Parts: sequence; C-alpha cells; structure tokens
Amino acid sequence: MKNRWHMPHPATMFFFLTLIIVFLSWIFDIYGLKVFHPQTGNIIQVQNLLSPEGIRWWLRNVIDNFIGFAPLGLVIVALFGIGVAQHSGLIDACIRRGLKKHRNPKFIIILVIFLGLLSNVVGDAGYIILLPIAATLFYSVGLHPMAGIIVSYVSVACGYSANFILSAIDSMISSTTQDALSPSDFSIGPLSNYYFMFASTIMLAVVIYVITNRSLLTVLGDYKGNDSLSENIKPLSRKERRALQSSFLIGIIFILIVLLATFSPWGILRGVNGGLLRSPFSVGLLFLISFGIGLMGTIYGFVSGRYRTDGDVIKGLAQPMQILGAYMVIAFFASQMFACLAYSHLDKCLAIAGADLFLSFNAPPITVLILFILFTALVNLIMVSATTKWTFMAFIFVPVFQHLGIAPEFTQCAYRIGDSATNAITPFLFYMPLVLTYMQQYESSTTYGVLLKYTWRYSIYILLSWTLLFIFWYLTGLPLGL
Repeated sequence: MKNRWHMPHPATMFFFLTLIIVFLSWIFDIYGLKVFHPQTGNIIQVQNLLSPEGIRWWLRNVIDNFIGFAPLGLVIVALFGIGVAQHSGLIDACIRRGLKKHRNPKFIIILVIFLGLLSNVVGDAGYIILLPIAATLFYSVGLHPMAGIIVSYVSVACGYSANFILSAIDSMISSTTQDALSPSDFSIGPLSNYYFMFASTIMLAVVIYVITNRSLLTVLGDYKGNDSLSENIKPLSRKERRALQSSFLIGIIFILIVLLATFSPWGILRGVNGGLLRSPFSVGLLFLISFGIGLMGTIYGFVSGRYRTDGDVIKGLAQPMQILGAYMVIAFFASQMFACLAYSHLDKCLAIAGADLFLSFNAPPITVLILFILFTALVNLIMVSATTKWTFMAFIFVPVFQHLGIAPEFTQCAYRIGDSATNAITPFLFYMPLVLTYMQQYESSTTYGVLLKYTWRYSIYILLSWTLLFIFWYLTGLPLGL
C-alpha cells in the first residue's frame, strides 16, 4: 500500500497540537476571551498556558496528566485479558471454528459493523477490544486487517449513539436534558429517542457496508504480509474442541455469576440506590469483560495443553506489552494535549461563544435543527466527550429551542447525530492513540493523516444520511421514542 500522506508520527502530532493549544491560549488571553456558563452563570475565561501560573501548573501536573489519562488504565486492563486469549490460542480457535461455516467475507464485514454499532452498550470497550479482533477476522477471510480496524473503529465511533437496546449514554444524556428543561415538570426519559436510534442502527450499517465495499477495500488492496489465513484454516482437533467447549462453559458460568450479582435481590454490583447508572457493574464492566476473556483463555490454554504452569499465563498477560510500548509513548503526548486543553478552557469558551453566535440566527425549526446538527458536529472536532458537551450545551439550546416550538427530544436527538458523526475524524478522540497503535502493527508508517484518508468518507456520508433520516422523521411527525 502506497502512502502519499506525509504527516509526522502520532506522538509528534500530539506534541504539535499541544503547542497550538498553548499558542491559542496565549492569543485568546491577550484579547480577553470570556463566556458565561449557561448552567452556573460563572465566567469562564481562557487560561494562558504561557503565563507563570500556567507553566507552574504544567510542571506540577505533567506526571499526573499522564497517569490520570482516562483511557490509559482501561487499555492496559483490557489488553491483559485479550493477551491471554490470544496467547493461549482461544481467539484463533474461535475464528477457525466460526469460519468452518462462515467463510464469506461479506458476512465478516456485516458482523464487525454490527458488533461496533452495538458496542456502546459496554461503554468504550469497543475501541479497545473489538479493533484487534476485527483485524484478525478480516485477515482470516483474505481481507486487509487494516480494513478490519477501520471498519470497527468507524462503527464504534460514528455509531456511538445508535443501538437496538438501551445503553448507558441514553440515561446520561436524557438526565441532563431533563435538568435543562423549562418548565422542569416536562418529562423526558432514556427511551425518548429509542425508535429513531433503532432505525438509525440499520441505516448506519448499510452506509458503512456500502462505503467499505466500494471504497475502503478497493483503496487498501491486498495485504502484503504473510499468506492469507483464508487458505490455511485448519480444522480444530478433538483436544482443541474440548478446550473450546470448556472455556465457553466457564465463560457462561462467569456471566451468570455477574448477572446474579447485579440483578438478583442481593445484587452487590448495583448502586446504592438500586440503579445501574454509575454502579459497580457499569463502572467496572470493562474489567469484568477483560477478566472473563482472560479466564476463558486460561481455561482453554490448560485444557488444550498450551499452558502447563502459571508462568505460561503470565506470559500471556505480558504479550500485549509490545503494543503498549508504542501506545505509552503516544499516550504521554496525547495526555499532555488533553490536559492543556482542559486547563486552558479553550474548548468550552469556543463552544459557548459559537453557540451564542449560532442562536443569533432566525430560521424555521427544521432549518434550526439542521444547523444545530452541523454545529454540534463541528464542536465535536475539539470537544469529544458526549456527556461533557451536553452538560452545558443542553442548558443553552434546550430552553431556547423549546420556546421556538421544538420538542426537547428532537433537540437531544439532533445533538446525538452531530456528536457521533465526526468522532472518527477528530484527532482529539481519547482513543485515537490506541487506534493508531493498532494500525501501526500492520503498517508501521501509519499516521493520523492515513487514518483520516480512510475515514473522512464515512463521517461525511454518515452525517449526511443521518441528517436526511432525521429530516424525514421530523417532517412526517413520527415519534422519536417512548
């Protein structure tokens, strides 16, 4: 694959982005950029990172910025489980067992797309767990493994709000919308966008599948690595089949224990109020998934004869360290960039200032909603946290749009479209360092420019098609949810 996109290494890119943030904080501080927080009424002013206080802050927090980088611990914990599953041969056995009946590449593409779209049920686990598995799945049927990473990444990122079932994001977003409502006695629940998001899941799957077949696979071409596994899929031996059955039996038992500990009357994994939002179950879900995968891998290793001592298991746990070495370097510079952006308040100031400018336009409700989708998609390029953005944007737009005759559930739905569509192309995504690290396993010269080259079509077409579906829904008067 020829790469004409000459961009710096991902670590260097995040370093340059940090310098840009430092420069902008200095410029906007000179001009006194300040805004009012719509919820608290407090003044938010740009903090100059080149001021004495800014320099002291950075020197005091440079290590904490890295250690406290949100995805860092999640990635390490998740890769422990994946490492054991790969090292023991469990993942390879699952693929060989599955491909015995499903050798069709189209089936694998569709499977990866839907797994990515539905992964938001378990939060951000899709970024960490699904991407390397998708690469292996694509490779096993003769497709480029980079395509597996890109397709799963786009499905997880751009489909973050869409799902067939209720996810944590539905509860958090609707709770914020409820707080921002005027009058406050108007009720909006987690299922307020359910019908629309159900239909959106199918629509997004079709769009991603079409772009993958017509554009991505053609551009990537054949993988020049080892011989395609699709021609060398060996059937499982009797011992491997027994090991696979044992590992799945243990996996089912583990899932039942977790479900009982969560939903039974004595459920210790529920929150103190009996709910699942911010409960031990939801907060520790990624660890539970990683532990379950690692446990299944361990059982498979011992039953199949691959493992004989606990030292073999430790080797499996240590296997991802090669990936983590490159990831740590990129994550260090990325963590400093995110910390500087948060300290400077640039993202909040620019978002609120842009919102004030946006609200100065007078237009029909449907036009206002379309512009709001585009505005959210633009803001999402610099401020990617869905809940953090909505925490202050809801208090700006929900009451104002309500006075324009726009129901809160439509405002919330429009926000979720714009918030998801551009996730795949922003360099400020928390998991961008990990995505680039995964891609560099197959193409060492991969940079953000290479990723952008393959993902921009997805974001543009998803934003366009999702907006058209929203317009159709609004004009026909169909209910968005329950």
